[in-house]
Amino acid sequence: MVTQKQNKAPRKNINKSQKVWKQMKPLEQALTQPQGRGRSKIGTKGEGKYYRVEVRPKSEFTTFRYQDIGKPGGILRLAGKRSSGSWDDHVWLIDKKMAHISDDTLIPDNPDAQEVLESIGPAQHVKGDIFKGHPKKNTPEKDKPTPRQEKARQENIQKAQEARWPH
Repeated sequence: MVTQKQNKAPRKNINKSQKVWKQMKPLEQALTQPQGRGRSKIGTKGEGKYYRVEVRPKSEFTTFRYQDIGKPGGILRLAGKRSSGSWDDHVWLIDKKMAHISDDTLIPDNPDAQEVLESIGPAQHVKGDIFKGHPKKNTPEKDKPTPRQEKARQENIQKAQEARWPH
């Protein structure tokens, strides 16, 4: 024989769980499900319009901003702002019409794409449309100006002098 207390307990437990469920955010609800999130991550299916070349991890940045480079819709730069306030590249998005995949490497078909891929090194395939690039070497301030920077500075000074006082 079921007591009155045993009869009310399931209803009480259901009400408690519904109350907790309603207070959860949608992402938390999805993660508590046994199958996890319903959506796949961006770029993992290979069905997008762009190849995504990741240069630095997302964890290094606090804010992000897209910048269209060159002609509209061709190459996009996703810049990230660090907690220190400096901006740097997080991801480069290259239109699939401007590059192709060969032997798990992204090969440029366009001069603009070639310029980007030369600056970030060979882009190695990770998954779907996602590639991994290499950031430029970060030169510490104590090593600056580099010989290359010094040479460029001297050339710029010479150009300015020639423009001002032509021979």
